[in-house]
Amino acid sequence: MLMNQFEESVQSKRNDAVDSAVGFGVSFGFFTALFVIATVIHYLGS
Repeated sequence: MLMNQFEESVQSKRNDAVDSAVGFGVSFGFFTALFVIATVIHYLGS
C-alpha cells in the first residue's frame, strides 16, 4: 500500500490540539487586550 507523499516527510510531529489551543489562547488574549484598552479609553474620555 502506497503512502501519501506528504505523510512520508512530516515536518512537525507535534499534536495539532496543542497548536490549536495556543492559537486560540493568543487570539483570545489579543482581543481581550483590545477590549480592555477600548474600555479604558471610553471611561477616560467620558
